[in-house]
Amino acid sequence: MAPVSVLIVDDDEEFRSSLALLLNREGHSIREAGSLEDAKRLLAESTPDVVLVDLGLPDGDGASLLKDEAVAAQSELVVITGNASVPSAIEALRHGATDYLVKPVERSRLRAIFANVTRTRELKTEIRGLKHELRDLGRFGRLVGHSPAMQRVFDLIDRVTRTNASVLITGESGTGKEVVAETIHRMGSRKAARFLAVNCGAIAPSLMESELFGHQKGSFTSADRERRGHFEEANGGTLFLDEVTEMPIELQVKLLRVLETGTITRVGSSEVIPVDVRVIAATNQDPLEAIKARALREDLYYRLNVFPIQLPPLRDRGEDLVMLANQFLAEATERHGVECRWSSEATERLTNYAWPGNVRELRNAVERAVILSDGVIRPESLPASAPIDRHATHGPTLEVRVGASIEEVERRLIFATLDQLKGDKRRAAKILGVSLKTLYNRLNAYELADPRGHGESAAAGNGTSGQLAAESA
Repeated sequence: MAPVSVLIVDDDEEFRSSLALLLNREGHSIREAGSLEDAKRLLAESTPDVVLVDLGLPDGDGASLLKDEAVAAQSELVVITGNASVPSAIEALRHGATDYLVKPVERSRLRAIFANVTRTRELKTEIRGLKHELRDLGRFGRLVGHSPAMQRVFDLIDRVTRTNASVLITGESGTGKEVVAETIHRMGSRKAARFLAVNCGAIAPSLMESELFGHQKGSFTSADRERRGHFEEANGGTLFLDEVTEMPIELQVKLLRVLETGTITRVGSSEVIPVDVRVIAATNQDPLEAIKARALREDLYYRLNVFPIQLPPLRDRGEDLVMLANQFLAEATERHGVECRWSSEATERLTNYAWPGNVRELRNAVERAVILSDGVIRPESLPASAPIDRHATHGPTLEVRVGASIEEVERRLIFATLDQLKGDKRRAAKILGVSLKTLYNRLNAYELADPRGHGESAAAGNGTSGQLAAESA
């Protein structure tokens, strides 16, 4: 058994010293702490391989060390407990502890735990190496991507999986928000518990409270039996709330309370039920826009947005497109029991198409192409549309009257751009080359100057058959 560094945290000095002596004889290096405060001080100095911690410390719960990111990432935590509190030890195992010891400690049990700890650390080192190799190949869990944009996403996921922080995932429809949420769950300490995905937009508003929090029998007309809600079903695991901006605003208040208190109350009941659930939310809308439109409460946004992850659209992921297409091709051919490959013309169409539906559209297009093909996928089996022209300058343009003020031209250009993009302010700001905050400031100024919105209607109304010829002196 290879020697490891150990921190023993227990307020019983006699027990602590005898345990240290036993482990010292096995060749391990030992440090001791008599309280949670002392343990945190020693952990700040250096992180040991193993932490042996009593659950019942005078200044707190020893299992709280599991919440320390460095401990969770680098140390194996073994809880020490008396017979009466074995259920507490088992609960600690659910939250990431490696094992537990019952007082009085049996030497054979102690040696077995340290043998397992050594094997666990070796396996973790091997797994980390494999993860690095897979990432070099552009794979991260179920996610695929070599592009800088996706590598940044992988970095964020890697950081947040070590914590229990709430996550808000944003991005266009079809970019893979649920896959990211599930990856965070599968790579985190809650992986052994349930991952439950809920689409808030697919539940009738009148039923959503019951779906999330459950209900008592007889609490409403069709409640013919007691029912556990999604929070109870996901207890100990992760609840993914997709399209969270579709949740009724009055229900968002109750969700906020659950996030802050860690308790729920079923519909028709006054009983407070504790729940331990990590919440990951997602939306394909701009959250700040949703707040302005009163579709998202600002206080809930800040509570969910502890750790934001923005997913790039497929069109911004460069070489990832072909990589994803090849993966979907391999999956589809295996599923349908056929052999299939891309023609060079089909590959060209793949890279030229805009993929407005992002990864979801690509997956479905590949599936359809495999079904239609005779062994070779040809361009006619793929979506046909105008190719992407990232350098294009054609499209709707704006007439500029000679002698018009810069302020007037700017105002009309902003409103015309928003009109063209159906009100998407984030994209408008990017196209106009200004920050989102600057765009909001301009719009607020226009509203104050012209509360009836004449500028907007004027901007939308100037044109000839939707295509305006630019003029200049």
